[in-house]
Amino acid sequence: MTNQTRLASADELESIFQRELGTDRWAATETAYALAVRHRDLGDWPTSREWVQQCLRLLEGFPSETEEQVATGRMSVGGVQLPTYLHAGVVKDRFGDLG
Repeated sequence: MTNQTRLASADELESIFQRELGTDRWAATETAYALAVRHRDLGDWPTSREWVQQCLRLLEGFPSETEEQVATGRMSVGGVQLPTYLHAGVVKDRFGDLG
């Protein structure tokens, strides 16, 4: 696990994502969101779009009727701040046309 305050590289975040995908799909969803943000901030729009879509696909597998169900488990991933709640509406609001 990387230090949550240090800015992790996109490659480090992708390694974390791959590990989490097999063990904790919610954590992987949070990391996919962080990867979308990181690539957007780097100006890599095509890769950011891919991670937005990955995040949205993962979110489809989770219930989202209550705040408890969509609350993030971490404040940040690899130095990328996460929203308090993570659901398709938040992702689409934050990324607009990339979603």
